[in-house]
Amino acid sequence: QMQFRKYKIKFQKINHIFISHLHGDHYLGLVGLLSSFHLLGRKNDLHIYSHESLKTIIDSQLEISQTVLQYPIIFHPLEYDKSRVIFENDQMTVETVILNHRIPTVGFIFRERQLPLKIKKEVLLTEDIPVAAFDKIKKGEDFICNDGRVLKNSDITTLPAIANSYAYCSDTGYFEPIIEIIKNVDLLYHEATFAKDRNQNAIDKLHSTTEDAAHIAKKANVKRLIIGHYSARYDDLSLLLSETKNIFENSELAEDGKTFMVD
Repeated sequence: QMQFRKYKIKFQKINHIFISHLHGDHYLGLVGLLSSFHLLGRKNDLHIYSHESLKTIIDSQLEISQTVLQYPIIFHPLEYDKSRVIFENDQMTVETVILNHRIPTVGFIFRERQLPLKIKKEVLLTEDIPVAAFDKIKKGEDFICNDGRVLKNSDITTLPAIANSYAYCSDTGYFEPIIEIIKNVDLLYHEATFAKDRNQNAIDKLHSTTEDAAHIAKKANVKRLIIGHYSARYDDLSLLLSETKNIFENSELAEDGKTFMVD
C-alpha cells in the first residue's frame, strides 16, 4: 500500500489480483489491502486468483476481526496440473504457467487480443461500403462493389498494432517445461534470486540463478527479460545483470518504481 501511494497507483483501479503462491512475501500484505478497500468505501467486485487455501486465510481474518466487507470478493481457486486460461475479456487473456517451487506455484501470462484489420478511412469516404460488410472485411475478405469491381482486402485495409504479451515467472527453479508456454512473449519477468556461483543454493531452494533466467529467456525466444526477486545478500545488483546479459543481452533489472514499456 505504501508503494501504491508512492507511485500514485489508484486503489480503485485494481479489480483483479493474481497471487502466484502462498509464501509470505507474496501475499501477507493482502488482508491489509482488502481492509483499506473497505475503509475507502469500495463497492465494486474484487477478483482474487490464488491457491484455494488463501480463501480460508481471508475468511478467517475477516471472521476474527468481525469485519463484513462493503464489497464482494470473487475468489478463483487455481489448479496446478496444467496451464489454463483463468481470465479473458475483449482486450486480453490471462493464462497460468506451472512453475517448479517448494509449494504449488504458478506464473501468469498476460496477452492482448489481436485486433482485426482496419478499413482505410479514405476507402470509406470514396466507396459505398455498407456497415454490414465491415466485419467480413476486417476478417480479411475482399469486397465486391455494386458495379462488379472487386476491392482487394490488402488495398482497403491496414494492419492493426501487434498484440503484446507479458509473462511473470516467480518463484521457480530452472524449469524447461515453461519454455513452450512462454515462447516468443514480448516481455518476461523471471526470478534470479542468486548469482551463478550459488547454483547449489538455487537447486536446494528451488530458486533460479542469473544464468537460469537467461537460458530460459534465450530458449523461449522472448524479446526482453527482466530479472528480480534478488537474495538480500546482494547490495550491488550490477553483478547479477552482467551475468544475465552474458547469455541474454536484452536483459534489465527489476527495480522499485521502474516502468517497462512494451512496444
